[in-house]
Amino acid sequence: MTDTAIAARGEPRLSAALPALIILALSLLIGTMSIFLFSIVQEAAKAELRLSDAQIGFIQGVGGALPLALLAVPIGRAVDRLNRKWLLVALAASWTIGLFLTALSTGVTSLLVARMFVTVGGFCSITAAISIAADLCAPTQRGSAMLVLTLGKWGGNAGAFALGGWLFGMLGSMAMPDWLGTNAPWRGVHMIVGAISLVAIIPLLFIREPARRETVAGAKAPFSVAMRELWDRRAFILPLFVGQLAVAMIDTAAGIWAAPVLNRNYGLQPQQFAQWMGLVVFGAGVIGSIVGGLAADRGHRLPRRGGILIGAIAATILSVPMALFPLAPSVPLFATMLGIFLFCGTAAGLIVSVTIAVLLPNELRGFCIGLFVALAGIIGFGVAPTLITLVSGLLGGESHLGMALALVGVVTTVLAAFAFPVAMRHAPQDSTSKAG
Repeated sequence: MTDTAIAARGEPRLSAALPALIILALSLLIGTMSIFLFSIVQEAAKAELRLSDAQIGFIQGVGGALPLALLAVPIGRAVDRLNRKWLLVALAASWTIGLFLTALSTGVTSLLVARMFVTVGGFCSITAAISIAADLCAPTQRGSAMLVLTLGKWGGNAGAFALGGWLFGMLGSMAMPDWLGTNAPWRGVHMIVGAISLVAIIPLLFIREPARRETVAGAKAPFSVAMRELWDRRAFILPLFVGQLAVAMIDTAAGIWAAPVLNRNYGLQPQQFAQWMGLVVFGAGVIGSIVGGLAADRGHRLPRRGGILIGAIAATILSVPMALFPLAPSVPLFATMLGIFLFCGTAAGLIVSVTIAVLLPNELRGFCIGLFVALAGIIGFGVAPTLITLVSGLLGGESHLGMALALVGVVTTVLAAFAFPVAMRHAPQDSTSKAG
């Protein structure tokens, strides 16, 4: 539907919401960059702090899984009931504190605490941003709204590679400024991005809290009512979660271990692959966001039940062979396969976000996304990094990291390719209906 037709129905227009959506996308850009920044320079941190792969996996895994398991659902409920703008500001402050703490870490414990601050802020901010964006525009334009947010998210993922790698190389070849308070380039990278993050919080203060729309039980509904509504839609939500968690698991693992694979298997240093890796990640994110957003809006307009998920099914099927990117015989093929793989994950993830925003009532969105973030934290960060190192160990040690990443990637993408069609068959007709 056009903006004019939507305005005639008394619904908010996408064009009017665009400034706020851009600010939300900027916050997700910085938050996502903060999450993956350490992965780009972790080999240098590992060497300085004398850590093993198992310890890095523990820090990345428990540092993400534990706080998300404890806080993602309560934060999701808060998103459904409280002022979302101020929650987003608080979450941005959390990842900013985590960046500075990472730069000052002296061992496993301090680094673990720092990563907890980063992951809570970076991941839970997605819940608040999606909830705000959904109420800023009509249901038929939410795919486009989520497209803007996803562009910000993948801009942050690419920025972690591009900006992180560039800063690492620059700081490694020059005398460190005294104001950084450190001589290690990987620490200086986190200090600089932390300073950028402080400035990026300011625009969040100027967005407005939109009115909540499409509620069934209301924003003040007790937890028991929300759980009953969730249970009524279990045939739809459960396979949807299984599919998206499988995608999130291997995407997280790829984000953590792609740089070490390039270092060990192809002999590249961060400054040698940072720029083209950033372009690959950003290009995949942009194209995947555009395709996913358009596919979600078009699929939602189809008369077929669950048509909104058709694009997610196609993307996960294509991602199965692309999950073998760590075994590519050359760097150009590695980059090509990784780009297609990330494109598929981006498109599928955006379509699932739109599906939640369109087919679930308002009072369930934050809770449902928070529950997903909690499970994604446990599985994606708690299980995936450790699972990769475990499989690598079973295959013969740290030199088999690429093979382990490929094996886990194929299994999880196959699981997603089976789960999404089940969710499609049981999708509700609209946000006020139960599962089919």
